[in-house]
Amino acid sequence: MKTLATSLFVLATATLAGPTALAAQNAPTNLLPGGQDEDDKADADADDAVTSSPVVPSTATGPVEMTSEPVVQKFDPVVQQWDVAQAQALVAAIEGIGTHGLIPSDYDLPGLRAAIAAGPGAMLDEEASRRFVWLVEDMRDGRTPMDHRTQWFVMDPDADRYRSGAVLKQALESGDIMGAIEGVAPLHPDYEALLGELAKAKPGSKRYKLIQANMDRWRWLPRDLGHQYLITNVPEYQLRLTVNDKIMRTYRTIVGKPGRTATPQLAESVEGVILNPNWTVPQSIVKGEGLGERVLGNPSWAASKGYKATRGANGYISVVQGPGPGNALGRMKLDMPNRHAIFFHDTPSRGLFSQADRALSHGCIRTERATELALTLAILQAGLTADEGVEKLASGEYTRVEFNSKMPAYITYFTMGTTIDGEMATFKDIYDRDAPVLAAFEAPRKANRSRVTDEEIIEIVNDPRDIA
Repeated sequence: MKTLATSLFVLATATLAGPTALAAQNAPTNLLPGGQDEDDKADADADDAVTSSPVVPSTATGPVEMTSEPVVQKFDPVVQQWDVAQAQALVAAIEGIGTHGLIPSDYDLPGLRAAIAAGPGAMLDEEASRRFVWLVEDMRDGRTPMDHRTQWFVMDPDADRYRSGAVLKQALESGDIMGAIEGVAPLHPDYEALLGELAKAKPGSKRYKLIQANMDRWRWLPRDLGHQYLITNVPEYQLRLTVNDKIMRTYRTIVGKPGRTATPQLAESVEGVILNPNWTVPQSIVKGEGLGERVLGNPSWAASKGYKATRGANGYISVVQGPGPGNALGRMKLDMPNRHAIFFHDTPSRGLFSQADRALSHGCIRTERATELALTLAILQAGLTADEGVEKLASGEYTRVEFNSKMPAYITYFTMGTTIDGEMATFKDIYDRDAPVLAAFEAPRKANRSRVTDEEIIEIVNDPRDIA
């Protein structure tokens, strides 16, 4: 245990040192209205929490505060005044937008050129503004409509953080039309890597289309993922502990088996870690598989497995598996409340991490070296010392360690991207989620797209046992 504490101390120290070294790197140019980036950073510093539930719209300077007086939200209009030179710059931006995997024909260049030929006035203002907003929406939010994003439940806040009217105003004031559009593109280095791959691919080829689809998936996420966060790519079977977009540690994962147990795509907040967790067995197992009666009827077997059962006056049986080496959740779980009942946890079946195909679970994500991850997060996010964390784990008792601030966790689905070794690769489309995205790129651009999916939330039964 002393060796573990020392290793954790070294790991946590290296992780904490990461942002200092990275801060010296060049930051992206601020192409947004004055102060907007700074305000967003301040909000992120206060709380990097994310959610897959709908959010309350905010102003460019933060959430709307309730006061005794009516609050009037003032936003820049989405139709503003253009001159011919600015509109010509917009033409050039549309012609060059293919470098980001978007489609120039989506933005009706003939109509814009006709408005330019008619000269400055209301028609040019309307036509140029409309096309600019379309470009911002596609670059910021993604071109793929919600009904083509299978089991995608991330609520992207960027439409509130980088409002189209504010970006339009900045573009016209600076004269840098393309720069303003690119200023709402994803910040993550993997997006930039895909951008480079797109430049090398033959337009219209299978590879080109796959890159397009995966670049768009980055736009579905928040532009800025936060300072410290967890991100897992389900088809890659890898989890990354990340600081300022730099990978500090990686962990193999086991994800949901295809079908109704497939792992959905989420953005949630980890509120703490639970060491030596209990597992409350679902009724589908207690009653449906007869576990309740077996536990009550065979106390010695139940004790060997850590099960305890109680029968109520109405005959209802509940079963809990206590902490221990055989607990189905292993020795830790991350406390990540969400309506999908998806979380990261340990497993006693650690040999499964050596398999190449690890789509084996009932939906939740099992994590390699899970106790290392849990204790590292307890040190980083809760202020525990390495010795304190190891002591709590070694106690064998259920312990919840609450974080000082919530930590974002992103469960994503990319079939092409950068591996943990920094190499570009493709990943097997284990849930067949590419086809709808590719089809959306073959179809005409859809306007007035919803920000919220109406897809069914599939209830995940909390069964961390191995699927046979």
